[in-house]
Amino acid sequence: MLIGQGVNVVLRAGYFILLARLLGVREYGIFAGAFAFVSLATPYSGLGSGLLFMRYVSADADNFADYWGNILFATIGAGLLLAVVLYVLASHLLNPASASVALPVALGECIFRQLVICTGQVFQAFEQLRLTAITGLLTSSLRLFAVVVMALLLHKATAWQWALWSLAVSVLAAVAGCGFVLTRFGRPRFAPSLFFLRFGEGFNFSIAGSTQSVYNDIDKTMLSHYGMNVANGIYSMAYRLVDIATIPIIALDAAVLPRFFRRGAHSASSVIDLSSRLAKRGALLGIAMAVVMFTAAPTIPHIIGRGFQESVSALRWLCLIPAFRGVHQLTGSAITGLGYQRYRTTAQFAAAAFNFGLNLWLIPRYGWVGAAWSSLATDGSLGVTNWIVARSLPARIARGRSDEDAD
Repeated sequence: MLIGQGVNVVLRAGYFILLARLLGVREYGIFAGAFAFVSLATPYSGLGSGLLFMRYVSADADNFADYWGNILFATIGAGLLLAVVLYVLASHLLNPASASVALPVALGECIFRQLVICTGQVFQAFEQLRLTAITGLLTSSLRLFAVVVMALLLHKATAWQWALWSLAVSVLAAVAGCGFVLTRFGRPRFAPSLFFLRFGEGFNFSIAGSTQSVYNDIDKTMLSHYGMNVANGIYSMAYRLVDIATIPIIALDAAVLPRFFRRGAHSASSVIDLSSRLAKRGALLGIAMAVVMFTAAPTIPHIIGRGFQESVSALRWLCLIPAFRGVHQLTGSAITGLGYQRYRTTAQFAAAAFNFGLNLWLIPRYGWVGAAWSSLATDGSLGVTNWIVARSLPARIARGRSDEDAD
């Protein structure tokens, strides 16, 4: 996973650099506003079916066909509905330029990109992490290829042009990923009774994912709402570099999640001990990435373009976020693996509300700087919360079992 994600770092870095140079700071900000707005809703497009697959198929591979069929049904049906709703809402919540590209972005992200993510989760459930990594590389490779072709054909591109190309890339990646699952494991089978039986649990996963999207992307949506397209381009570029720097932590989290699910059925303390060790290592890795980003930040305008000069300061403000994510991602996955997703969801909901309130106050006054302050405060507080919750779970589970034995 780390090797695959490492290659993904190179591909995504090349893609972001070329795209930023191709679009320029204003058009990049327009696209970033639409993308962030759509990202607020994408967790609901699969209704948690990918994580349901991981939880139940990891334990019993015979459930594959039913859960894979439900992934396809939920993602295509809910994703199409969401794309239409987002298109209608965009004109009311975004500036006109970002709203104009919302539909192709929504179709690409809510349906086809989610299908690619779910195909990766299928391989992840079987701990075939090499194939999970390859699936993750598929979209990045195609997007890099698309940007290179556009750069050769066009001197400058608009956000609308890239939105259409990005949609085409997502369609190709989804078809390839689903075809790979079909040939590897077999045909899907839609199971309506199972779908409705697991709907509540899956929706809870979606809520957790949406709260994470809120505290990650509401700032860029609000910058778009206030018409700060240039500021959004500056801030979004820095934030994407932070996302790239977090990829090693995401790789570690993806590799360990199936193990959390399996261990959680037998020993809560072993799950928490493992997550604590990994969270400490994730935080150290995040600090190392922060040092690299802080030191290398002045190269941004030389590589991406002079219009992104202020992204140097933005990246230096945001560089500590990977360290915070190293803690809250790995401890949060342990909470999920133990079957206490509702606790993680509550913590993320509180973080999302906290982030929204801070942005509502800070962005109109300080622009992207206010958004950076809000992001640091949110990720830091969530790391502390998840750590405390995770450490308290073994004792809580033990008390619950004692009460059951007494009864």
